[in-house]
Amino acid sequence: MLSLLLAAAALPTAVDAERAFARDAQRIGQWTAFRKYADEDAVMFTPQAIWAHEFLRGKKDPPKSVRWWPAASYVSCDGRTAVNTGPALSPDGRGQGYFTTVWQRDRRQWKWVYDGGDALKTPRARPQQPYVRRAACIGKPTRAPLLKPPPAVKKRNAGPPDDFGLGYSADRTLAWDWKVEAKGERRFRTFLWNGLRYEQVLVDQVPPR
Repeated sequence: MLSLLLAAAALPTAVDAERAFARDAQRIGQWTAFRKYADEDAVMFTPQAIWAHEFLRGKKDPPKSVRWWPAASYVSCDGRTAVNTGPALSPDGRGQGYFTTVWQRDRRQWKWVYDGGDALKTPRARPQQPYVRRAACIGKPTRAPLLKPPPAVKKRNAGPPDDFGLGYSADRTLAWDWKVEAKGERRFRTFLWNGLRYEQVLVDQVPPR
């Protein structure tokens, strides 16, 4: 039992993954790092939803990368899914904003499946150590109050993703959803199981561009 606990403790966390992602953006290039850590089904926004690998394919790295730091991490009970958020700075350090990333771990490797954020007039705080909150491992999660999917639309061929998405951790203790309106306004929400019910712990409201 002790060896299992020690092995679990040695696994990298979503905060570790975020920090490695941010370091690599500086070391090997912004879009190269995005490609390296993106899941095959990852989505980004321009402002409508787009498959990350399609957006990133062949994209040249800028001379300097955006910088960002995890300030909060919301983690499923099993530790395999997390939502990170925190401050971000433009390459020249003049523009500030925030990021939000959904991470999923397969064995020892973390990949991001959602990347969003926006500019801010007032920068977010950058704590020395990020706030980490883990979902409760008691009780029986039922269904999070997620958005209802829009009516299904038949597509002739594979195109851009729908402007709506949701997901759960494998143990159902963490859930998230997002929706993009026609003019580009986007809302992202995160729910964490607290042992009795799902609690909304994060809301990002991105205005239309």
